[in-house]
Order: sequence, then structure tokens, then C-alpha cells
Amino acid sequence: MLHVSASPHIRDNVTTQRIMLHVIIALMPTVIASGFIFGYRAPLLFAISAAACAGFEVLSRIAMKREQTVGDLSAVVTGLLLAASLPVETPIWIILIGAFMAVVFVKQMFGGLGSNFANPAVTARIILSVSFAGPLSKFSALPRYAATVTPGVAFKQVATTGADLVSSATPLGVLNNAIPGTQVPSTMDLFLGRHAGCIGEVCIIAILIGGLYLLITGVIDIWAPLAYIGSTVAFVAQLGQDPVVHLFSGALMLAAFFMVTDYVTTPATIVGKITFGVGAGILTGLLRIFSAMPEGVSYAILLMNILTPHIERWTAPITLGARKKTRKQQS
Repeated sequence: MLHVSASPHIRDNVTTQRIMLHVIIALMPTVIASGFIFGYRAPLLFAISAAACAGFEVLSRIAMKREQTVGDLSAVVTGLLLAASLPVETPIWIILIGAFMAVVFVKQMFGGLGSNFANPAVTARIILSVSFAGPLSKFSALPRYAATVTPGVAFKQVATTGADLVSSATPLGVLNNAIPGTQVPSTMDLFLGRHAGCIGEVCIIAILIGGLYLLITGVIDIWAPLAYIGSTVAFVAQLGQDPVVHLFSGALMLAAFFMVTDYVTTPATIVGKITFGVGAGILTGLLRIFSAMPEGVSYAILLMNILTPHIERWTAPITLGARKKTRKQQS
């Protein structure tokens, strides 16, 4: 069969599967680090979430009588990112609900990869945080790490699948709530992930290794991460907050390299990526400082996902030889 299309024609061996495989490899340092920080349950949650997302994709494609797409590995990436944004004590049944919401409702209901308007992992995380606020607001770590976050506070020991964890406040929770007898971890502890938090967000060095891998392989470029990180840090600093704590705490770094760089739900042009990153950064700062929640990354990205079509229209390059439309012509 002869396929006719407009030029230019570019041949490349880059496929969706290849790109997603690179992302999975980039997430492996974070998965491995989570095992050292939170115990073996953390890597287990990553595996369960990835498998559940892949399984729901297979079942949904069968139910919808569509060609199978699980081989492109995008569902596995969604599962890994969803697990990364959850506490280590998250019940498995909640993870299964999140996987179902991410793959079936956010992704497949809109036509599958390339048609979803929002990041599936981000949207599922928001749905879970609203629906199960209690279980998803309990953060723990192994005793040797939790002790560095809240010295002088009586901890509650919790048994989780054989591993003794210690309930503890996250750095952003300590910073925003000024909990008596607590202190924010040192910069080194924040960088190495020696504190309580979500299993894929605490170890900054592991995230940076993965982000550097994606940059070197050309899977992502620097514009969106740089705009997002820079605008967030600059915004919180102007409001008198500690920029280092905001930089190395919560989901900021994970989102910078793995979420604001999403091919489907973020702009494609350089100007669009910078605009998206700056907008998400300002929203993150606003939500972290002025809202009731200590973290605002997921909501900031979702709001910017909704604006992506408009950003792409506003920042679309002018075709060679064409004239820019005036406001009167556009109306």
C-alpha cells in the first residue's frame, strides 16, 4: 500500500516503546534508592503499580475492541510514576484503584496514548489524595532516617509487612506548619533522601541521575525542567521561604524531569515549554505557601495540562513566508 503525505519526510528509529524504555531506565535509580530508604516494601509497590497499569491497559483495550498498545510501555511508566508519588504505607488496594483511574479513565477513555489531555499519573494521584486523604497523609521512613527529621518527638512505631517504620512529618510539612520540637533536615539529608515522604520523591540524587540520563539520550530537553525549577525557587524566595527546602522537598524534582516533560500533555515548542514550566512553577509556589496542603505540584501540573492547547496556539511558530494574523483577523 502506498502512503502519501506532505513533506518533509524524516526517517528515524525512535519509537514510543524506545522512549518509554529510556524513561523506565531513568526511574530505576529512584526505585533502587527507595528500597534503601523505606525498606523492601517500596520497590514492591513500584512493581505492583506498574503491573496493575499494564494489566488494566490490556483489559481496557480488549473491552473496547481496540488494538493492544501495552507493548509501547507507556502504562508501565504511568504505574512507576503513580507509585513514586505515594507513601510507603499506601494499601495495595488503593494503588489498584489509582492504576485503574490512571489507565482506564484518564488515558483509554480519551482514546489512549496521545489523546489524553492530562497526565494519567498526576491525575490519578489527585483523585487518590482527595478520596483517601487519611491513608495518603501518613508518611513514614526507616527509624534511622525519620529520626533526622523530627528529633525530640515521640514517634509511633508501625508494623508494615515485617519492616519497622517510624511515622514522621515531611520537610514541607515541618516548614509550613512549624511543628513544635521539629526541624527541617539538613541540605545533605534532603539531597540523599534521609527523611519521610513519598517513595519516589525523596532521593534527589537518584532523580538527578535519571534526569541526566534522559537529557543525554535526548529523550527530553532542558527547557521545561529549567523553567519549572527556576520559577518555583525564585517565587518562594521572593516570599521569604527557604528555596533549598522547596527545591529538595516534595515532588518538585521528580515532576521537573518526568512530568513537565511529558510529550502528550505539555507543549511541543521551546517557548511553549518555558511558558508551561514558569506557569507550573508559580502555581506550585502559590499552592505550597498559601493553600492548606503542603504540596501543590500535582495540582499545578494538572492546571497547566488544561492550558496546554492554548499555550501551543499562542506560541506556535509562524510558517515560513506567512504573516502573523492581527487581532482583527483572528476574531
